[in-house]
Amino acid sequence: MEDHKHDHDNHDKEAEIIAIMSRSGMRITDQRRTLARIFSDTDAFLSPKDVYDLMRDKYPGVSFDTVYRNLRMLSEMGALEQFYFMEGGLKFKGSCISHHHHHLICLNCEKTISFEYCPMDQKLQLPGSFKIVSHRFEVYGICDECQLAGEA
Repeated sequence: MEDHKHDHDNHDKEAEIIAIMSRSGMRITDQRRTLARIFSDTDAFLSPKDVYDLMRDKYPGVSFDTVYRNLRMLSEMGALEQFYFMEGGLKFKGSCISHHHHHLICLNCEKTISFEYCPMDQKLQLPGSFKIVSHRFEVYGICDECQLAGEA
C-alpha cells in the first residue's frame, strides 16, 4: 500500500475537507464535494472567480454568491486558507492539514514555500493575558526565480 501513497494524497485531502465540513455541521451536498475536489486537485491559490468558473462547468446554475459564501465558511472552519494579494485580491487554497508550518508567498508568481520554523515558539510579549487559540503566519516577498528573472 505504501508505494501508492502519492495516489491517495489528493483523495485524503478531499476526504479531510469533507470531514471538516461534516464536523462543523455542514450538509455534504454534491456541490460541496466538488468544491472539496477542486481544492484537493490543486496546490495553487484560487480566486473566488476561479472557483466559480470551475464550479460552473459542472453546475451551470450555481451563483457566484453561493460559491463565495461556501469559500468563506470553509476557510472559517479551517478547511481552506485564505490569503490576500495586493494585485490579485483574496485567494483560497486547501489547508495543509498534515502538520504545522508556515508560508513564504511570492507576490509575483504566487509560489508558496513552506517553512517549519514557527515564530510563535518564541516568547511573545503580548499585552494583557490574551489567550491564543490558533495563529497564521505568512511572509510575502519575491522568490529566487522571480528575482533572477527581474535582473535579466
